[in-house]
Amino acid sequence: MKIINCFRGTLLLSASLILSALFVSCQEDSALFISPNQQITLGQQLDSAIMANPDEYPILDQGEYDDAYRYMQGMLDEILRSDNIRYDQFPWQIKIIQDDDVLNAFAAPGGYMYVYTGLIKYLDTEDDLAGVLGHEVAHADLEHSARTMERNYGAQILLSIVLGENSAQIGNIAAGLANLSFSRAFESDADERSVEYLADTKYGCASTRSFFEKLEASGQSGGVPEFLSTHPKPENRVENITAKAEEMGCDTTPLDPPTYQDFKNMLP
Repeated sequence: MKIINCFRGTLLLSASLILSALFVSCQEDSALFISPNQQITLGQQLDSAIMANPDEYPILDQGEYDDAYRYMQGMLDEILRSDNIRYDQFPWQIKIIQDDDVLNAFAAPGGYMYVYTGLIKYLDTEDDLAGVLGHEVAHADLEHSARTMERNYGAQILLSIVLGENSAQIGNIAAGLANLSFSRAFESDADERSVEYLADTKYGCASTRSFFEKLEASGQSGGVPEFLSTHPKPENRVENITAKAEEMGCDTTPLDPPTYQDFKNMLP
């Protein structure tokens, strides 16, 4: 069992930055010690570490698969036009990881996002993928990724990495990023915020629920990947997403353009 030490003592970051008697609360709404700009820097460093580790993260070459990347970026840009995005200064980049056996997606601090080919091919429509992207955008935009990493590793380590004083740690942290596990509250928040994002787009606002519905229909609901944790349970999340859409009165009609299969055919 992993025990989180909620107290971080005196923190020396550099000759120009001293934080004394730093107390990091384990409460999810506590102060976040990594600023938005520092989250961008941390995300850049994690992205570099991911790109340098093709055995763990076989990223599709953006030049060779330009059409697929433009398709994905277009979907992401559609979501980012939402009035509910807090940090439009984040780079908001997306990369595709080639592994057809993995149903996963994840977001690093600062808006660096990653989706596995296994998940893309498992989903049936563009709306389904838009729901996943909306959920992951929420984890970055609501700073869930930064808060969870701060809880897991401590503000001292993350800030020292941002300042270039602890580069040895970045590879280990990047290696575990795909399995970063969020709390029940963070998962619920991301589900609800995805509805708000998608309500401002051409996609059905409740599209995030379709992944859970497919898992339930296939009897695989016990094997939900980390990016859509089983806390709360898939069936409860479908209910919560539906309730949020009804509360907002937004359009749940799927767009479902015929181009999604063409997109999947672009992938290896």
